[in-house]
Amino acid sequence: MNQTITTIKNHRSIRQYKNKDIEPKDLNLILEAAHAMPTSIHGQQVSIVVVKDEDKRNKISDLAGGQPWIAAAPVFLVFVMDMNKTAQAGNKNNIPQIIHESAEGVLVSSFDAGIAMGAAIVAAESLGLGIVPIGGIRKNPQEMIDLLELPKNTFPIAGLVIGHPENLSAKKPRLSIESFAHSEKYNNELVTKAIDDFDKEMEIYYEKRGDKSSNWSAQIAGSYKQVYFPNVYPVLKSQGFILDK
Repeated sequence: MNQTITTIKNHRSIRQYKNKDIEPKDLNLILEAAHAMPTSIHGQQVSIVVVKDEDKRNKISDLAGGQPWIAAAPVFLVFVMDMNKTAQAGNKNNIPQIIHESAEGVLVSSFDAGIAMGAAIVAAESLGLGIVPIGGIRKNPQEMIDLLELPKNTFPIAGLVIGHPENLSAKKPRLSIESFAHSEKYNNELVTKAIDDFDKEMEIYYEKRGDKSSNWSAQIAGSYKQVYFPNVYPVLKSQGFILDK
């Protein structure tokens, strides 16, 4: 197994950081890794806003629901679904852009942002840095848009905390690889069994960690019984992603 795969398999989210800056050359390597990733039809419909300003990180921490690690770490990356640049390409050629009004456009650009974040995560961890992805930047999306001065046809998809780990958290277990990588066709029976087995495994994990008694399915059911970021859809529409196609 090579070092890249070892780094990926050793991933864990870090929520405690040292008061130590990231070297500019290391940050540039992380950004260059994300920049090198593929995008649909080479549309490059993703951008990153690099936030190092302490006051701004504190504000983002509050907007994301009070996540102190955003403020504690020296760098926060915001991955932006960016169909502004593709709209400008259309305008330059007198061809109005339509794709951003569709579900396909949102899927394409958000997926590309995810690919870029994956590369940034691997690059950061390969440099000995810690990370934690932040979906909470969608909790108050209009305020995030205003704070970062994002134009129409863009939307903040997710953030990434990057810093020097104060300590390493325990690795969380995963559902079985068999329920993740299916052979030739989707095996739903295998998924059902994997969830039952995983619930038992997570109960043991949480007990060892000293958390309240719970398991994976109960936690997911509690989260997904509602739309926990209800402002996403109306702000998406106001940004031009009307989703009527």
